[in-house]
Amino acid sequence: MLVNNQAALNRVWTQTLLEELYRLGVNDICIAPGSRSTPLTLEAVEHGCFNIHTHFDERGLGFMALGLAKVSRKPVVVIVTSGTAVTNLLPAVAESKLTGEKLILLTSDRPLELIGCGANQAIEQPGVFAPHVSDAVNLPSPSTQIPLAWLLTTIDHIQRTQEQFGGAIHLNCPFPEPLYGGEDKSEFTDYIKPIQKWQVGHKPYVRYMRLPATSYQGQISQLNLANKKGAIVLGALSLAHSQQALMLANQLGWPVLCDPQSGVGSEWGRFDIWLQNGKANALLSQCDLIVQIGERLVSKRLLQWIEQQGQSGTELVLVTEQSQRINPNHLPMLHWQAELSKWLDEAKNLVDNSRHCAWAEELSQYCQLVGREIKQAQPKHISEIDVAESINQLPSDISLFLGNSLIVRLTDMFVSLKQRDVYTNRGASGIDGLVATAYGVHIATERSLALYLGDTSLLYDLNSLALFRDVLTPNVIVVTNNDGGAIFDLLPVPKQQKQQCYQMPHGLNFTHSAAQFGLQYSSPGCAKELNQLLCQHLKNGSGTLLIEVKTHAQEVGHLIRTISRRLHAS
Repeated sequence: MLVNNQAALNRVWTQTLLEELYRLGVNDICIAPGSRSTPLTLEAVEHGCFNIHTHFDERGLGFMALGLAKVSRKPVVVIVTSGTAVTNLLPAVAESKLTGEKLILLTSDRPLELIGCGANQAIEQPGVFAPHVSDAVNLPSPSTQIPLAWLLTTIDHIQRTQEQFGGAIHLNCPFPEPLYGGEDKSEFTDYIKPIQKWQVGHKPYVRYMRLPATSYQGQISQLNLANKKGAIVLGALSLAHSQQALMLANQLGWPVLCDPQSGVGSEWGRFDIWLQNGKANALLSQCDLIVQIGERLVSKRLLQWIEQQGQSGTELVLVTEQSQRINPNHLPMLHWQAELSKWLDEAKNLVDNSRHCAWAEELSQYCQLVGREIKQAQPKHISEIDVAESINQLPSDISLFLGNSLIVRLTDMFVSLKQRDVYTNRGASGIDGLVATAYGVHIATERSLALYLGDTSLLYDLNSLALFRDVLTPNVIVVTNNDGGAIFDLLPVPKQQKQQCYQMPHGLNFTHSAAQFGLQYSSPGCAKELNQLLCQHLKNGSGTLLIEVKTHAQEVGHLIRTISRRLHAS
């Protein structure tokens, strides 16, 4: 068929592609501005069943999609134009590779004849995300020589790969000009006819089926949980899974060490500090089985303790929903890929009388001891530990997003969380895109959110504050401004180069940033004022409040060292 209306054919292809993605479970599409992506953008809007989200910055757009996918646990489509717009998605894609969120990258491109010949805004886009995507396909330009059935089976196949392995998939979409117009698709009726039955239906063109495990009881019983002196470690989990895990631990009478990403705490909290105490470490090390549920632990000391136990013969079990290798110390273990709710429920039902119930009850006193040491060491003015502790003053129905670098570590060290939904970017653990990811979480949950992050992190994603500008729901962004990278004060970096090459003081504050993006602003002078601001705004306010807490650069490092020394000596 001779094509006289390329614009309409572009629209036929994108309409088919997007409808199939909708049938495969996509509800959300994130779009950045661009001309080459016009066929995708217009068809996405005209479809009528997608939630459309926009951002002018592609890097922020990718992270916004990541936040949406964290909450929905469904694939989220990202549409961008050609050129460097595509490469700006890489940080979010790298994060999703490690944490499993499902992104579908629809990157618009110049057609093949315009690549490598000096044409404007044309780069080599195929393979640009490798090895950070689960699968990728470089689609041909829309052509009547290629049946739409091929397009459908290609989409279904690559999405099947995503279902199996998680992470992002990449469909590179080259569109010849003209890009505008093409609303009248009637001349392609004969071309569309072979998929007419699919068109009038509601199911994907090719349907794959995976049968779930019927039962884990036989394998769980072999662990002999009721006769073990064990410990449970909670990693990055949904709140529902964490609550199930706490019920299992309670039935066993085992200590539970809860990473802040689990959203829960326990009487054995603040372990990153008390594991430095010789008596406490020795008592916990009596365990003969460690069951870790969930991935990616924040605490370096907890990871070191698990390594020490694994090397000395303690049995290690890791239970996750992803098949990805989570074994940074390369220890012998049983890695169980399972449906977590089912595994936890069946494990709980198998435990009757636990032989070693409450075997580590004594350790709970060390959590209390750390709490007393914090109070003794705290200065009268507001500190970064005060900021971390303010998390437990948030209303219980508020979602929490913890930034990387210092705040997530302080929460891990000093805060035993009350139960709440917690979100992070702890795969690649970059400080980029935190504001945009938190916004994605907010719009997906449709409820108030508190974002805690550092000053350098906020500077890195400052333009994503624009996303919060027109939000009416009360949200808070708490930024700790210690004038640069104070986390490097905790690390053995060379003293002569520490300030210039690591901390990089900037001398900036965020008063004008809040004003530029139409956000409310406050800078509390004490912990009591911070807690009051948080509660008042989240309960009675509207819109987004940026709270800037100004602290001294070296102070938090000094506080941590002081508390650690006292725990060593106790």
